[in-house]
Parts: sequence; structure tokens; C-alpha cells
Amino acid sequence: KEPDVSIEEKIEVEEISKPELSFEEFIEQEFYEKLETKLNSEKDSEKATELKAFSEILANCSNRSAADDVNDYLNELVSTIQKAFPWKAVKNNIFGTKNLLEVTELFKCEKFVFVSTDKAVNPINIMGASKRICEMIVQNQSIMDNSSTSFMTVRFGNVIGSVGSVIPLFKKQIQEGGPVTVTHPEIIRYFMLIPEACQLILQAGAMGKGGEIFILEMGDPVKIDTMARDLIKFSGFEPDMDIKIEYTGLRPGEKLYEELMTDIEDILPTDHKKILVLNSTKVDLKTLNGRLEKLRIESDNRNIKNIKKLFKEIVPEYNSYPEPE
Repeated sequence: KEPDVSIEEKIEVEEISKPELSFEEFIEQEFYEKLETKLNSEKDSEKATELKAFSEILANCSNRSAADDVNDYLNELVSTIQKAFPWKAVKNNIFGTKNLLEVTELFKCEKFVFVSTDKAVNPINIMGASKRICEMIVQNQSIMDNSSTSFMTVRFGNVIGSVGSVIPLFKKQIQEGGPVTVTHPEIIRYFMLIPEACQLILQAGAMGKGGEIFILEMGDPVKIDTMARDLIKFSGFEPDMDIKIEYTGLRPGEKLYEELMTDIEDILPTDHKKILVLNSTKVDLKTLNGRLEKLRIESDNRNIKNIKKLFKEIVPEYNSYPEPE
């Protein structure tokens, strides 16, 4: 059982565990290095977003036991890449997940846990909408007859120390004398540590019977502005005097606050106090039927307008923010 950890302690853990890298340096040194071995050493920014094709996953799984976690291959990609190449979000997130579901069935794995995001709730960007569609596909797979696998989803917010974590960027800006850049003074986010997230995902997978969408209890949301000011103080400076804070404005597709459920989803408790389950509406198969193949065609054609249109048909709550055409 993990003790409750304050945001100050989380920041301290982050400072110890993370190298002093900018966001771009972190992407270059960690994200692409991991992709290099998994994706045939392709470092081109567009090609690097490809998930291994079904045949490649199948070939690799032939050398692994059925108990191995097939979902090792599913990388949640940086949302900025998916904004630049939205058809890649379709191919990687949606059809990559679909390929993995088929491989999991073929090898009769006991459990499949899809790791989702709070950005899938009332999504306003390509990445969030594609993740919501993935949730629907996983739920659809869970009700298939004659399946020997239990399929479920775990949805949660930000993880300190993961790709794109804001603290290394804040530290670098403080070391350079500022300013520390925050998108909006009121923006808030949920946070948890990597070990805590991993443990809860495994525990949710163990208790799941199939078809559930689990939500991890993330504690109280944290103002990014407050986090920035605390980090400035921890570094021995006074916010707005020694180190300025600059508000840069919300980025395209960014929300002031993230949600873990929609208005029509109810939360039910489980035997674990930090794991909740949604009493959500069942997936309408008619919503998915036919549209997935259309998405495949439009992603091949790189037609952003039609991709967004299909997203809206599948996920009615998707409120598209104007993204690059």
C-alpha cells in the first residue's frame, strides 16, 4: 500500500529522478531512443509515430509466452506530434490498438489493459478523441462471444516523470533566471507518481472481469501556477521578484482543466480505495461499424477535415479545436 504523497513531495521525487533536460532534449534522448529499437530505427518525426504492423507484432509475439504483456508495444505518443500528423493518431492509437486486440485474442492472453487518458473525456483535440475511440473499441471487444481474454481500460491524468513532464522545463527556466512560462494562471491538472500509477494499473487489471473503464483516484487537482511558484521558492528565489512568471496562453487543443468522466458517467467504488469504476453507457456497435474503415481510408489520404468529421460522428462530445489543416 502506497502512502498518500503531497505535491511538494512529488516535486522533490521528480527533482531527484529526472535529468535536467528541456522538453525537446528529453524527447530526443528518451522517446526516440526507445522508438529506435521498437520501430526499426526510424527517427523521422512522422515515421516514428508508426506502431508496428500487425504482422510484425505477430512475429514478435511468437517468441513470447502468452502471459507476456502484449500491450508493451502501445506507446502513448506526444500530443504535439499527433497535432502535426493527425492521421498518425488514427493509425497508431486506433488501428495500433485494434491490431493488439487481435493479437491478444490469437494468443489467448488472460488480460488486456488499455491505458487511456483524461484527455479522452469531452475531447477537444485529435489525441483525446482518438483515445476515446480506442476505449470504445476495447469495450466492444470485451462483449465478443467466445473470447478467452478480459479487456478493460484504465483512465487517469498526468504522471510526474513521464514524457513531457513540466517540472524539468520549469527547473531549466529557473536556472536560466526566468521567466517561468505557464500557459494560464488558472490551469489545473491531476498528478501522480510513476510507481503509483504502475501499481494501480496492475491492480485494476487484476480485479477487472472485462468491459470496465477504471479511473484512478488522483487526489486533488493542482494549479500549474502554484506548482511553478512552489518550485521557484524551493530553488531559493521569490516568485515575481527574483524569477518572473509569464503567461503564454492556452495552446491549441489544451483545456483549463481535465476531467476523468463525462456528465453521463457515474462512478462506483471498488475494493481498492484508489481505484474506481465507471458505470458508463454501453458502446453502440452501430457507431463503430463502417466508420473505422472510413477512418482508415481518410488517414491514408491524410484528410484532416474528414478525419475530424468521422471523430465527431463516433464521439459526439468531441469539440474540435481548430488544428493545422
